[in-house]
Amino acid sequence: MAQKISRKSFLGGIAALTGYSTLQPFIPEYRPETSDHSGIQLGLASYTCREFSLDDTIAMAKRVGLMNIGLKSMHLPLEASDDEIRMAAQKVRDAGLNLYAAGVIYMKSAEEVANAFNYAQVAGIGVIVGVPNHDLLPQVNELVKKTNIKVAIHNHGPGDSLYSSVNDVHNLIKDLDPRVGFCIDIGHVVRINEDPAQMIMKYHDRLYDLHLKDETQNTAEGTPLEIGRGVIDIPSVIKALQKVKYQGFAAIEYEKDGKDPLPGLAESVGYLHGVLKMLT
Repeated sequence: MAQKISRKSFLGGIAALTGYSTLQPFIPEYRPETSDHSGIQLGLASYTCREFSLDDTIAMAKRVGLMNIGLKSMHLPLEASDDEIRMAAQKVRDAGLNLYAAGVIYMKSAEEVANAFNYAQVAGIGVIVGVPNHDLLPQVNELVKKTNIKVAIHNHGPGDSLYSSVNDVHNLIKDLDPRVGFCIDIGHVVRINEDPAQMIMKYHDRLYDLHLKDETQNTAEGTPLEIGRGVIDIPSVIKALQKVKYQGFAAIEYEKDGKDPLPGLAESVGYLHGVLKMLT
């Protein structure tokens, strides 16, 4: 039976997370109880903190209790030397975070594909969230077999010529190694008026990452906002993940307020913990 939570308690949990836009060290970090997760492992897509340094990104992730992180190239540069990559990855792990993915990484040449896999290997990362050109998928497939690094192809919604829909991804990878799979971005799913819960149910056997967000509307004009304020049925997404016993990470990618993401990110985390508690 689902645990009931009062509106006062739910809003109080959110309030405990929000209201801070600076990183004062004397403010204690939020540490969610593991039971909040209801089997779902939340994380952070570091593009959320794209205007900030790696150190600040680590601090913000810890402030809101997101201890799993996928790093974008502004925090772990693709052109960095192997030693620099190792040092950055170790900094993340020394801070107590689980560095589980890198991306989104665009791959437009054979050299960029090879570099992406070397980058992930050096950093000790098991999942590349990627957007390889279609003609490079055979090379991606061979490197997945060679390295055992999964590639989670990211859908990008309206106007994207490579992978607009999760269905587009499936049509191109269905005959490839099963370690070539999906990073379902639920915001872009909704922006082409498709159902993210349905996509999760349909493709869960190759779902290796998930980007959580919300949108103002289910059209190409939809823009990101705090999770829980938009049109996406977040409880249905969580229920779908629970039903398929999803074992990967659900990373919040809060794209609004790039220069001051912490309040909206914290509100989004608080909302998700409220939903997770109600679905326990």
